[in-house]
Amino acid sequence: MPKIIFHHAGGTTDIVEADTGVSVMRAAVQNGVAGIVGECGGQAMCATCHVLVRDPYVSELPPIGEDEEEMLDCTASPRDGRRSRLGCQLTLGVDLQEVEVDVPGSQV
Repeated sequence: MPKIIFHHAGGTTDIVEADTGVSVMRAAVQNGVAGIVGECGGQAMCATCHVLVRDPYVSELPPIGEDEEEMLDCTASPRDGRRSRLGCQLTLGVDLQEVEVDVPGSQV
């Protein structure tokens, strides 16, 4: 089962197992992970599921789409180069069985 490790400021973590095909955002919201809002429900229209993907997982991610690129310019916490992604655009599955992300201090 795919796994996501959410790292929070102060050193706490949430470890979430999710079904294949579920996004990082959806897994976080369904499991009550603090700091991930997912206000638009996964449509890449609000940037409230901004995460900072840890190396070496960055190289395993799909390319950033046009909508995601635009929304990443609107995040509440500063964008961090190639590490910044929208959790709603990262789907767990065959190519992404595990990912570790840092949750920004603010989403809104």
